[in-house]
Amino acid sequence: MANTVKIFDTTLRDGTQGEGISLSVEDKLKIAQKLDALGVSYIEGGWPGSNQKDIEFFHRVKELKLRHAKITAFGSTRRKDTLPENDLNLNRILEVGVSVATIFGKSWDFHVHKAIQTTLEENLAMIYDSVKFLKSHGLEVIYDGEHFFDGYKNNPEYALATIKKAEEAGADWIVLCDTNGGSLPHEVTEIVRVVKQHVKTPIGIHAHNDCELGVANSLAAVMAGAEQVQGTINGFGERCGNANLSSIIPNLQLKLHYNVISEEQLASLTAVARYVSEIANMHMPVNQPYVGAAAFAHKGGIHVSAILRHPSTYEHIKPELVGNKQRVLVSELAGQSNLVFKAQELGLNFDASNEQTKQLIEQIKQMEHQGYQFEGADASLELLMRSAYGKLEEVFTVESFKILVNKSENQPVVSEAIVKLRIHGETVYNAAEGNGPVNALDNALRKCLIKHYPKIDQMHLSDYKVRVMDEKGATAGKVRVLIESTDFNNTWSTVGVSTNVIEASWEALIDSMRYALIGESSSQEAKEAPRERLGVVNH
Repeated sequence: MANTVKIFDTTLRDGTQGEGISLSVEDKLKIAQKLDALGVSYIEGGWPGSNQKDIEFFHRVKELKLRHAKITAFGSTRRKDTLPENDLNLNRILEVGVSVATIFGKSWDFHVHKAIQTTLEENLAMIYDSVKFLKSHGLEVIYDGEHFFDGYKNNPEYALATIKKAEEAGADWIVLCDTNGGSLPHEVTEIVRVVKQHVKTPIGIHAHNDCELGVANSLAAVMAGAEQVQGTINGFGERCGNANLSSIIPNLQLKLHYNVISEEQLASLTAVARYVSEIANMHMPVNQPYVGAAAFAHKGGIHVSAILRHPSTYEHIKPELVGNKQRVLVSELAGQSNLVFKAQELGLNFDASNEQTKQLIEQIKQMEHQGYQFEGADASLELLMRSAYGKLEEVFTVESFKILVNKSENQPVVSEAIVKLRIHGETVYNAAEGNGPVNALDNALRKCLIKHYPKIDQMHLSDYKVRVMDEKGATAGKVRVLIESTDFNNTWSTVGVSTNVIEASWEALIDSMRYALIGESSSQEAKEAPRERLGVVNH
């Protein structure tokens, strides 16, 4: 069993085939730098034979001073009945000047006959000629056996013959692909073991997640002898996605004890996962293992009581190992232990017999009865707790706001917000337009605050959710608004409740701004308040 596993990241190529994901060249360059810092061995930048954007990426990535990763270009074997030196796809790989090429070929006889419509013998020649051609130009060659597991299950002799041809031509790696994502871990284990008996070239695994087994199949392959794992950050990819490196890396390193990346690099995993989601404009599931905001979140009072005694009672690893953090949620299911935990994080003197504490608990219960939900709005909870204990310095107060909505014939609806605040004893008044009432309020608030608090320009709203809590009330029903905000270093959530959706949105928006400005007041007490704020997820 190998002690070291190489990580091959294909977020910039296979990941972009996921629905709703589109990365500019600038996006890809930013992500490449993060992946390099994470310590991955290979970064697959794209397919230069398919589009100009990827060609530009390969030329510009040379300007980056990458320390760990090799940039690899993707392509296919030569076309049937074509010499490799005349094949446009192979020549584009050479033209972009990479040191590593990753090419795929057909392993499944069904695909040879139906997809590329050639003979089994010609397909073997296509594999051999393509690998040989790239090797003759001094490139490291990674050969991906597309549909290998399906091909092996249908015709094992031919599937093995395809990868033997790649080995014969000098491939540096042979990667077995579960392209349709339909294999099971026991099948992967058995087939990888057989392959290891037939080829001496190092083996890799490229799994898809159509049965939600991409991670499991990747681990099974490594335990059977694979030394390279291909996947994407957060499992981005076509259909149900690719094998998720955000789970594979810690599983390999922390559970199976392989050498993958350094401890310091592993501690940046959560930040990298969230950064990639932010750049891709994809909302990362809160319950994503290891790196999700809820991966180490506790809600039940009994659970929280136990983790106060020892975190290992309900956590399988220390969240800090992957750069995440423990969180405790306050809800109708929570007990006193949850508030104790929150108070400890904030440095507050929480005493159940204290009158402030009793009032706080009663206030939280009443607000939850009204429809507030603090388990998804930790920032609002922190503001509430700080206020109850006199530890919240008001950085501004609201005097009033107005919303104007105008609709002219053949013109789009225009929203305008007028906001009046009081900051350091000064009345500040501003107006702004937006593509909706909430956006207009957000813009007007910023115009009021930016002179006194320039930091506010660094944050933006990243998510906005409205839920009607009383469907019987129809348009007069009570609504709950959840707003998620980020400044690319931190992410926090706030809540507002009202029968008026604008008022609920305003409440959540104001909390979001106040939370962003904790410690920005001239008050020394506020400046000394702990910056390790609950509910904040560090990037």
